Amino acid sequence: MPLTPAQMDRKIDEHFGYEGRDDVEGVLATLAPDATHDVVGWTEGPSHGREAARRFYETLFADLADGRVTPLRRLHGNGFLVDESLWQGKAPGRPFGFEGRGRPLEFRLLHVVEFTESGQIAREQVWLDVAAVMRQLQQ
Repeated sequence: MPLTPAQMDRKIDEHFGYEGRDDVEGVLATLAPDATHDVVGWTEGPSHGREAARRFYETLFADLADGRVTPLRRLHGNGFLVDESLWQGKAPGRPFGFEGRGRPLEFRLLHVVEFTESGQIAREQVWLDVAAVMRQLQQ
C-alpha cells in the first residue's frame, strides 16, 4: 500500500531534521540500502546505496552550518513527493566551490523524493539555486 502524504511528510521532515543536526548516520538511516542519491551538479554525480551517499553529506556538513530548511510547498503523488524549500544558515567551508568565510547564506531547494513501500527514501534528487549561492558568496 502506498504511503499517505502525511507519512511522506514525516519521513522527509525526519531526513531534514538529521541534516539540520549534521547527523550523517541519521540521514543515511532514512535512505533505503540501495537508494539513489542525486544532487544535480554535484561533481561526483549520483550515488547508489547508503554508503555511497556518505561522502556528499560529510562534505555538505563541513561546508554549511546552522542550517534550517523551511518547506515552502509540497506536492504529493503515488509514492513520491516534490518539496520546494528554503535553506538558511552559514557557509564556513566551500559550499558548491565558493568560499563561504562563515557568511550567512540562503537558497531555494527542490527535492524530488521517491519512497519504498516501507517508508524509506528510495531516490532523492535535489536541485538547488546555485545562482543565489553565487550572488551571495562571490563578493
